[in-house]
Amino acid sequence: MSLLAISDLHVRHSENREVVEGLRPASDDDWLLIAGDVGELSSDIEWALRVLRDRFATVVWTPGNHDLWTLPEDPVQDRGALRYAYLVSLCRKLGVITPEDPYPIWDGPDGPVAVAPLFVLYDYTFRPEGTFTEEGALAAARREGVVCTDEFLLHPDPYASRADWCRARLKCTEARLAALPADLPTVLVSHYPLVREPTRVLRHPEFALWCGTDATADWHRRFRAQAVVYGHLHIPRATWHDGVPFREVSLGYPREWRPRPGQQGALTVVWPDDRGPAAHTPRPVSSRTA
Repeated sequence: MSLLAISDLHVRHSENREVVEGLRPASDDDWLLIAGDVGELSSDIEWALRVLRDRFATVVWTPGNHDLWTLPEDPVQDRGALRYAYLVSLCRKLGVITPEDPYPIWDGPDGPVAVAPLFVLYDYTFRPEGTFTEEGALAAARREGVVCTDEFLLHPDPYASRADWCRARLKCTEARLAALPADLPTVLVSHYPLVREPTRVLRHPEFALWCGTDATADWHRRFRAQAVVYGHLHIPRATWHDGVPFREVSLGYPREWRPRPGQQGALTVVWPDDRGPAAHTPRPVSSRTA
C-alpha cells in the first residue's frame, strides 16, 4: 500500500494521454498525489482526473499554472480565482481531494500523516543574482528573452497581480497548516518547489521567477513534513533539505521524457521510502480528515 505521486501530465499531448491511460496502482489501496499541470483545457483535466480517480483509492490534486490558464478555445472561460473555483468544483464532483478540502489522513504503523495539497502560486521572489526588486527581475528576464506564458494566460482576477494572489493564498494556507495538531506529521504537495534550491539547475535561471516564493522556505520544518512533493520544473529527481526528502515528480513533455529510459508512466513512491517506515496503511478519506 503506497502513497504515489506524479505531476505535469500535460494530457493535451497525445503521447502523454497514452501514458495516463496506462497508469495503474500496485494495490487497490494506493493513493495518488497529482502535483499540478494535468492539462490546459477543462475537458482534458476532467478526462484525466476521472480516469485516475476510478483506479486509485484516493486522488489528491493541487493546481499547476497550466491548469489555471484560460485559453480562447476552452469552453470554460472563467479567469483567475473563478477558474480555480471551477476546478475545485469539478474535483469535488469526481471525488478528488483539493487544497480547499479537509486534509486527508494517511494512517500507518508509526501514526497518522496529514496529506496537505497546497496552492500558493509565486510572487517573483526567486530572483536572479543582482536584482533586488520584482520590476528589475522581470526586466532582466525580458532582456534574456525569458517570459513565462503565465504572463498572458494565467489571469489573477480579481487580484491586481499574480503576486497579490500568491500573498492571499499564502495567508490562508499557512493558517490552515498552523491549525493542524502540533504532533501531526505532514506530506506537503505543491506544484511549485517550496524552497529555491531546486531551481538552481534551471537552464535559464531567470525562469525561477515563476517557480515559487521565498515565503514557503521554512514550511517543511515548521509543519513537520515527512516528505515534500512538487513538479513544475520538469526535472524529476529527489533532493534533501534539512533531512526532508523533496521529490520532483513531473512527467513533462514527450520530448523531455522520451530520452529517459523507463521515465514514461513511472509513478514516484513517496511513502513508504527508504528513509521512513516500512509500510503505511491508508484509511478511507471519509473516516478521518484534518
